[in-house]
Amino acid sequence: MLINKLIRLSSQDSVRKLTIWSLSILLLFLGFYVNLWRAAKPAWFESHQRDTEAHIMGRMVKSRHDGIFSAGGLNGDGIIEDIPKQWESASGLQRQYIAYLNDLAFDRFSTYNSQPGGQGMLFSLFDKLLPLPFKVKLQFFYVLTALLTAIAISAVISWFYQEFGLWVAVCVLVTTLFSGWLTVFGKNLWWSTWAFYLPMIAVLYYLKRQREEADRQFLRFGILVFIAISIKCFINGYEYMTTTLVMMTVPCVYYAILEKWGKQRILKFTLATCIGSGVAILLSLIILCFQIGTIRTGFVDGITHVIYSIGKRTYGSAENFHPVYAASLDAGTIEVVLKYLNGVYFDLNNYLAKEIPFISNWIFRIRYSYLIVFFIGVTVLLLQQIKQTISPEHRQQYFALICTTWFSILAPMSWYVIFKAHSFIHTHMSFLLWQMPFTLFGFALVATVFNRKRR
Repeated sequence: MLINKLIRLSSQDSVRKLTIWSLSILLLFLGFYVNLWRAAKPAWFESHQRDTEAHIMGRMVKSRHDGIFSAGGLNGDGIIEDIPKQWESASGLQRQYIAYLNDLAFDRFSTYNSQPGGQGMLFSLFDKLLPLPFKVKLQFFYVLTALLTAIAISAVISWFYQEFGLWVAVCVLVTTLFSGWLTVFGKNLWWSTWAFYLPMIAVLYYLKRQREEADRQFLRFGILVFIAISIKCFINGYEYMTTTLVMMTVPCVYYAILEKWGKQRILKFTLATCIGSGVAILLSLIILCFQIGTIRTGFVDGITHVIYSIGKRTYGSAENFHPVYAASLDAGTIEVVLKYLNGVYFDLNNYLAKEIPFISNWIFRIRYSYLIVFFIGVTVLLLQQIKQTISPEHRQQYFALICTTWFSILAPMSWYVIFKAHSFIHTHMSFLLWQMPFTLFGFALVATVFNRKRR
């Protein structure tokens, strides 16, 4: 009888997990693919980062005519010298899409050399294998990318459900649906947003299932980190690399506090993380240098480009770079961080016919600085609950959630501070980092507090 009852309970729990997972994927996919929840203004949704995505179009055209590994397999833009008259007025960006959809060939090809271009290679492979019209294939690529991003974030939401229950999972899901930045990035072929979350998800579920120390545990963990980071580097290169690395360690902080890891275990996991990720990044950079070498004069040119690229994105001396980078290199770190604190997470004006100047700008636009203040208040409330009303067996879990939430803010901040020059220029896109994964954990904190008050 007891065994049968346990089997039924296990089955019911599995059904609930599957339901949460499926519903989350569906709702997120609809937001990422067609902006169904209007989290972003239609014009923004349709145009966001089309310039970078055009590099993927260019790569697929180049691959179609010259092979997937032509031009080192790197992404880039093509030039058609004698373009048909009906497309003469099209911009360089538009011509990449025109060339792909109309099976035109490039006369010249300019590569983007700061990432391996794995996503372009994979889409090029699919483009060759799928016997479909070009328009249908392009939509398939969007569907695939939006779906993978929805699956990745749903994996995080499912973890919240397993750790903290239905109310917390639903809250994280709903607030994520209305993130304008995740919405506009969700199906972009260049960014392939799911790859940023992959290392964190791998670590999250590994630590959840490996709760006790075992033989070769740290070796397996290091290999897992190596594989996850290698995939990320291959798919979208070194974009937001520090954020990805810090985000990957977020589950370690949670389980270290929850399970009260000893110093030796912390040290071993730290070493496994550093070695696994370090080797993955180094190997990826070596491959990139060889790729660059195939289109220039050799491997050393690749090294030179990597060093130059890091310098212009961080704290290089302005006099050593093109004048266009001077303002970003000379900008103060605090100035950059303040810009991102002022960014908008959710805009209520998307649902209004008319905007009221002050109210629309400072009240209806929910800024990240507002969320941080709100999360601080919620943290204070939860700390009070831990002291007064939460049972001893659950205190450590909620304390772990608090610590993990505030550790996770280091993920976006790491990029804003270390890659200050890049962040200064790219204020049209780097607000996405607040969702990696700080806001997800922040809203989990909110749901936890209000769920307990509701009870």
